Amino acid sequence: MSNFIQITPFMHVTDIERALTFFTETLCFKVLFRMANYAYIEREGVGFRLLEEEGPDGAPPGNRRLAYYIDVHDVDGLYAELKPKLDLLPKGDVHGPADKHYGQRELLVLAPDGNLIAFGQAIRKG
Repeated sequence: MSNFIQITPFMHVTDIERALTFFTETLCFKVLFRMANYAYIEREGVGFRLLEEEGPDGAPPGNRRLAYYIDVHDVDGLYAELKPKLDLLPKGDVHGPADKHYGQRELLVLAPDGNLIAFGQAIRKG
């Protein structure tokens, strides 16, 4: 049996309530643990650790670089599920699903703090 379980990256946010609202109401994650400035969220075995940090010690907001990539079996099914909520996001905050030249079909969603979240599935080339 493998010793590794999963990876749960930290996402630094400036407003934990706004981040939780986005992840739970838009992307359908569930809050499994919550403290004042920290939350652990999960959906189907994929987890994030959200940490609110402000001021000079806080992490800078996301810069639209790909930082969080979630592999899925059916990106179009996920898009169909989330579409009513994604349609409420600002114009330009959602891209795809779209086939990429590197053999992935991806749905990109910009989180409130500027962190880019990608959902992708492998596709066959040619």
